[in-house]
Amino acid sequence: MNQDYIKPDSWSIIEEGFEAGCIKSSESLFSIGNGAMGQRANFEEQYSGASFQGSYIAGVYYPDKTRVGWWKNGYPEYFAKVLNAPNWIGINVSINGEQLDLFTCKSVENFKRELNMQEGWLSRSFLATLKNNIKIEVGVKRFLSLDIDELGAIEYQVTPINSDANIVFQPYLDSGITNEDTNWDDKFWDTLNVSHENHQAFIQAKTMKTDFHTCTFMESKVFINGKSVLIEPNIKADSTYASFSYAYSVKKGNTYTIQKFGGYTVDRNHDKSQLISAAKHVLKTASKKGFNQLLDDQKQAWYNIWEMADITIKGDVKAQQGIRFNIFQLNQTYLGKDSRLNIGPKGFTGEKYGGSTYWDTEAYCIPFYMATKDQKVARTLLEYRYNHLEKAIENAQKLGFKNGAALYPMVTMNGEECHNEWEITFEEIHRNGAIAFAIYNYHRYTGDYSYILEKGLEVLIGISRFWQQRSTFSTNKNKYVILGVTGPNEYENNVNNNWYTNYLAQWCINYTIENINKILVDFPEDYIKVINKVKLSDTELTIWKDVADNIYFPYSENDEVYLQQDGFLDKALISVSNLPKNQRPINQKWSWDRILRSPYIKQADVLQGFYFFEDNFSTEALEKHFDFYEPFTVHESSLSPCVHSIQAAKLGRMDQAYQFYLQTSRLDLDDYNHEVHEGLHITSMAGTWMSIVEGFGGMRIKDNTLSFTPKIPKEWEAYSFKVNFRNKILKVNVSQNETNFELESETALQLLVNDELVSIEPNNLVTI
Repeated sequence: MNQDYIKPDSWSIIEEGFEAGCIKSSESLFSIGNGAMGQRANFEEQYSGASFQGSYIAGVYYPDKTRVGWWKNGYPEYFAKVLNAPNWIGINVSINGEQLDLFTCKSVENFKRELNMQEGWLSRSFLATLKNNIKIEVGVKRFLSLDIDELGAIEYQVTPINSDANIVFQPYLDSGITNEDTNWDDKFWDTLNVSHENHQAFIQAKTMKTDFHTCTFMESKVFINGKSVLIEPNIKADSTYASFSYAYSVKKGNTYTIQKFGGYTVDRNHDKSQLISAAKHVLKTASKKGFNQLLDDQKQAWYNIWEMADITIKGDVKAQQGIRFNIFQLNQTYLGKDSRLNIGPKGFTGEKYGGSTYWDTEAYCIPFYMATKDQKVARTLLEYRYNHLEKAIENAQKLGFKNGAALYPMVTMNGEECHNEWEITFEEIHRNGAIAFAIYNYHRYTGDYSYILEKGLEVLIGISRFWQQRSTFSTNKNKYVILGVTGPNEYENNVNNNWYTNYLAQWCINYTIENINKILVDFPEDYIKVINKVKLSDTELTIWKDVADNIYFPYSENDEVYLQQDGFLDKALISVSNLPKNQRPINQKWSWDRILRSPYIKQADVLQGFYFFEDNFSTEALEKHFDFYEPFTVHESSLSPCVHSIQAAKLGRMDQAYQFYLQTSRLDLDDYNHEVHEGLHITSMAGTWMSIVEGFGGMRIKDNTLSFTPKIPKEWEAYSFKVNFRNKILKVNVSQNETNFELESETALQLLVNDELVSIEPNNLVTI
């Protein structure tokens, strides 16, 4: 059963009524982040029920030793774990000596939790009757500052309703934390020092093995009815913990408030000897501004993001809530400020998957960041991969490749492969192609060739060397084949000639050669510099070309479709519509053996290729492949529905496109795959944006020109979005009858609309 307790609302995620069974799901859905850190929506006060505690610092990880039954050459040494960091949000609350704990309260009424996406804050309110019969009203608000990204702020208010009460707030720091996700139950953190002074506390800790040094800090102030009161706290500290207790006798109906500032300073940004002084500087700034001013700053920072990134939908609140939730979480995860960071598949919402970088970034996220921010952000994501090129070459060497062949990792933190499922680590090599495609996609969209010239060509050469060496000449087929792979559809392992992988290999080699020839003619000095650096010869290029010209593609003459892999037609081709509902999702109900023998497709595979390279295929060919493969697709990957939504819209199948859009936009909100308690699917959220802008809006680049073929689902009155195309901001508004274009720029922009050339003048509305 899909979860349905999240209330439809265009700007907020709202939960009403306290349900202990929903706690873990809500901790994921109400997560907050600011690009530098984030946390699940755990309660500040004690909670003794089932909970998944998690606070995370961007870029801080632990190399958890790989756990496999039988070690084989080339296995990654470790699986990089996203680390649960020391907890700074905790505030124990006691009323007349009784701990506030919603799991053990006599009653909890009027419980409401809200994640306000427009303004970037999380709130909670409720009435609780404790076991000692004291009834209290509680209101909590918390946010992680976008402006001061080492800082979080909490305001926690308690009002006794039926009696005077002695209330104690006990804010604390705790580094005695564990990870939900661990291979060997290793100790991940070593606490170095616990200190406190003047209502401030600091815990210095470092990660084992990776040696990241952090300082977790806090400072608190208390108020009665909004007026500051000075209380000398009772202090407790041990080797991993520090707390201050602020006790106050509160009259019935009066409100006792604590404001707590906290967060992390990290040696990625400061000298490790200066972490406490950096924390004090953050606290001084926060204290000077105060909670309310910091909250106003937060609202302004989010206003600035939404001004560019928002997509409006009229007439469909659930669809509107879905797209805003996706855009909000993407911005909470990554803002493009730090080239050492990337977009983790769970962001700051959970620990599953490990690592911080998958091919999701290049295939799904770069288009979103390219169009909703300055193009420098997308370039930063490309530079992240260039900075890891040497590691990619090392990764390939470990598997026996030579001569500068580069295999980018499936999962990474620092450029090393750190995924310990062999069928993915060794076989899912299509990730290399996504990285090359992102370089092409960036140039196509921004028109900026300098990246290819300065950095991208070296990456393309390393990738092309890999494809040439990874292919094998089959005398039987008189073609080059690529054996033993896993395509995007992870429900087929160790197959031969996955069409998508083979097509990418051919395309990558041809695209690299095309750029080498362009640079030879247009930038001869750069050509000499790169060719000398990578030692590329004409003989090697000839070998590449032979592979690209003679690569094998499995094809069914009978069905007139490319086959997902050599053996696909040997399967019992029973469509998903004949699968009983109680067998879904098959990844939770079936054995892996049964899944691998089935025809069922986890996510778009051949259709992923048709999405990337649609200019190379006719609409008729797309329709044939869509009709052949979609009936076998179970969409048990978060990356699947968005591609199908875009393809269905291109084919004019708007009902289907709309259903796929709802599935991708509300994947977590409605918990389609029954796993939201583990965290959100952050990277696929960019696919939701794509399904509107590229699917319904039909945005493409054709002949170096921005192009639209707008369509609209019958369920919507209108929708609008903005894109930043080559530093010109274009607003597109689509209704049932017309499409309006408005340009924020100083010079005109030529567009293709339904293949007709249209000129848009600055600040002038054009209606089609």
